[in-house]
Amino acid sequence: MSENSSSNKPARSPKNGLARVKHRIKSMRRNKAVKKPEYKWSRLLLLPAWVFVSFTLSQWIVQLGAQLSVWAGFPLLQAVNSSVLQTILTALVFLVAFTITFGVPYVFRKQIVTKELLGITRLPSWSDIGLAPLSYIAYALLSASIAYIAVTYVPGFPVDQAQDVGFKSMGHREEYLLAFIALVVVAPIAEELLFRGYLYGKLRARVPLYGAILATSILFGFIHGQWNLALDTFALSLVLCGLRELTGSIWAGVLLHMLKNAIAFYLTFVVPMTTGIGG
Repeated sequence: MSENSSSNKPARSPKNGLARVKHRIKSMRRNKAVKKPEYKWSRLLLLPAWVFVSFTLSQWIVQLGAQLSVWAGFPLLQAVNSSVLQTILTALVFLVAFTITFGVPYVFRKQIVTKELLGITRLPSWSDIGLAPLSYIAYALLSASIAYIAVTYVPGFPVDQAQDVGFKSMGHREEYLLAFIALVVVAPIAEELLFRGYLYGKLRARVPLYGAILATSILFGFIHGQWNLALDTFALSLVLCGLRELTGSIWAGVLLHMLKNAIAFYLTFVVPMTTGIGG
């Protein structure tokens, strides 16, 4: 009696970080034997389109609001410097994007965004911290390979085109700190919640794994605009989606994204400041 009752108990997810990853891999293998689900292929286009529209609309709304504030002579907006303003606008864009992306489906279809969907059912673990630098190596190799193919087979490919991150003419430490917060802290968390959280989570339940990864990564690269940056962020997203699938959470991806942006921040802002290049 005791043996039967104990065998019927569901397996508990281990609390240890590394054990959790191993448990996740075993679960993925067991799921292969489960009956193949019915995929909704239309979601492969509709969901990325919805995220793109909501994210683009949020940028327009924030830019329009800022422009109207300038025309109206709003004193507080005119009193802050460009770095503070850019940090505020960055945060507002993501807040508006979350409101539209999550809020509209709830208002019209009562669709609730859960922690499971976003991949935030737990806190970051030591395994997430360990996976971030290892995954950075994989991302760097993949990005370099894609860039090499582009340069080799696409004449005039702008591999060295600089990215405009919105922070210019910074001269004080406080301004660099604000830029760091916006680019290395706020942007990675917000982008992972929106793309590897919401979009990938939605797609993963409706299309095959490869479709969810490719659709998420193509859109993530596309919204970054420049061709060289689009390919780099496409490669980054492939690794980030892999981390979400492997760990069942976005936290390893958030840490990788932060690490990548921190290195870019150092090369873009700190090195020129300390060496006098471009000063």
